Amino acid sequence: MQRILGIDPGSRITGYGIIDVSSGTPRYVTSGTIRTEGKAFPERLKQIYEQLSELLHAYQPEQSAIEEVFVHRNPNSALKLGQARGAAICACVVAGLPVAEYTPREIKQAVVGGGGAGKDQVQYMVRALLRLNGNLQVDASDALAIALCHSHRSVMDNRLSSFTRSR
Repeated sequence: MQRILGIDPGSRITGYGIIDVSSGTPRYVTSGTIRTEGKAFPERLKQIYEQLSELLHAYQPEQSAIEEVFVHRNPNSALKLGQARGAAICACVVAGLPVAEYTPREIKQAVVGGGGAGKDQVQYMVRALLRLNGNLQVDASDALAIALCHSHRSVMDNRLSSFTRSR
C-alpha cells in the first residue's frame, strides 16, 4: 500500500487530499483546506508550512504531488501562488517526502481523460474514482485529483519498468 498526499496550492486556500493505493486501487483517507488568515503574506506562508507539516506528521504519507504554477493573466498572482507552492514543497521535503509536480492539463488527463476538462468534471470523476457521496470543496477535490494523477503515473511507471526489465 502507498499513501499519497496531493496539494492544490494557494496563498489564501490550499487544498489537500490523501489517498491510499493498493494494487492500483485508490481509497479515500482525508481531504480539506488550509485557509490562511491575516494580511501579512509571510505569515500566510508560515501557516501553509506549519499546517501541512502537522498533516504530514498525522497521516504519514510516503509520496506527495503538487500542481505546477501556470501564469494566466496576473503575474503578481502567479508569483504569490509560486511562493505558496514553495512553502508546501518545503514542508514535504523537510518531512523526507519526494515531491512530484504535474501541470493542470496532466491532472485533468489522468482523472477525466481530457486535458481541457472543467472543474465540475474533475469533481465528478474524483467522487466516482474514490466512491464518495456528497460534495467536496473545490480545492480539496483538486488536491485529491492531483493525488490520483500521481497514483496513475506511478502505476504506469511501474508497468513500463516491468516491461523493459522483461525484454
